[in-house]
Amino acid sequence: MKKVIVGIGEILWDMLPSGKALGGAPANFAYHAGRLGEEGWAVSAVGDDALGREILDLVESKGLRNLIAVTDKPTGTVQVTLDARGVPAYNIMEDVAWDNIPFTPEMEALAKRADAVCFGSLVQRMNSRASVLRFVRAMRPDALKVFDINLRQHYYSREVLEESLRLADILKINDEEIGIVAGMFGLGGDDREACRALIKAFGLKLVILTLGPDGSEVITTDEVIPQGVEDVEIVDTVGAGDSFTAAFVVAYLRGDSLAEAQRLASETASYVCSRKGAMPE
Repeated sequence: MKKVIVGIGEILWDMLPSGKALGGAPANFAYHAGRLGEEGWAVSAVGDDALGREILDLVESKGLRNLIAVTDKPTGTVQVTLDARGVPAYNIMEDVAWDNIPFTPEMEALAKRADAVCFGSLVQRMNSRASVLRFVRAMRPDALKVFDINLRQHYYSREVLEESLRLADILKINDEEIGIVAGMFGLGGDDREACRALIKAFGLKLVILTLGPDGSEVITTDEVIPQGVEDVEIVDTVGAGDSFTAAFVVAYLRGDSLAEAQRLASETASYVCSRKGAMPE
């Protein structure tokens, strides 16, 4: 049977230099989980406006299962600029639809049958936080909870990070974010030691530390598993981290080793980097 894998949080338009593209980390995550053969679901909200209707039409055309509420807030947008290496910078509009995701009976039912969820800190900046936490807490105790920390601009706090880490089984974090979190929590040592301190403090199964062009490491209490990146021509890196997380979760749930899961994740992210936008075919 297919695993039910949910991304809950922001869905929006990435306003790229080349035009707009459907984005938002949870939607990207759910899309790639579906493309890798599982039952991926995106949970979010859009506005009752042209941009929102276009999102609903697009997710339908991509075959992305979803619980996307229609609200009286505008559909979210992000102005994305890319540097010479294709690395994105974001300007995220505030108090938009995905900041106000309602918790519905349909969401509760999905939570109870979900095998895994991925959630981040950005969606918890406003009113959606309560819905995200209710969703995660409604899941089975044995379901996998992945906190893809996804720090953006100033939209995070120690309180949000602590509560999310307490709920999580796996933390995914990049090499810039681990420095921020280590400083916030007063963690000494290098990045690996900071990751292990978080594992110990919050009872995590593991931490996935992504290192950009240097690959990634899966860190447990007693092991570090490195993984390089594929040699591909980079078009842009938007959504690559989300596809990495999706592939890792898919492989992890089917019982692959950590090294095998990480390898699939790296290959998937490299493919996304070689294509335009976060949800390539």
